[in-house]
Amino acid sequence: MVWSAGGVVGEAGSCMIEIGLYTAHFTVYQSETRGDSEFCEDLPDTGPTLFVLDYLHGSMKEVGVDFRIIRDDDGWGIFARWENIAALEDLDARTVFYQPATVFSGNQLLAEYDFHAAGDYIGIVTAPHPAKDIVYRAVFPFAVAKPNPWPWLGILALASLVGGFWWRRSHAQP
Repeated sequence: MVWSAGGVVGEAGSCMIEIGLYTAHFTVYQSETRGDSEFCEDLPDTGPTLFVLDYLHGSMKEVGVDFRIIRDDDGWGIFARWENIAALEDLDARTVFYQPATVFSGNQLLAEYDFHAAGDYIGIVTAPHPAKDIVYRAVFPFAVAKPNPWPWLGILALASLVGGFWWRRSHAQP
């Protein structure tokens, strides 16, 4: 049996990842470029990156948890689901990083990857149930070193408002 719900959720100052019945704090660091700043979604830079999952369930340290990063070549973004990933013909061709299932005794998963290219990616965490034949997965999209368009969209909206106001004022009937 496969349970595919999951993803990264911001929650009161920290990010959580839900992997089926498991939950973990999810934090990403880019210490070479951003010092000790923490991220949980989009990453501002390419370069060395450390992913940390602090397990909130003791049983997670009893099972092998794997971690994979793939390129989001289809542009699924926030709509990416395990069903999309499972339907890919060649998952390995899209994989930029894979850490095989590992039992981490310290109650956390650590994974390091050096991003060489900006772009859209999808992270996939897989963890089996400790006693049943069930596999849980979390799928979460994120971007690396992509500019944020929102400031420019705000400036464009403001310019449109000012332009519209000026046009209406200059074409008003006396």
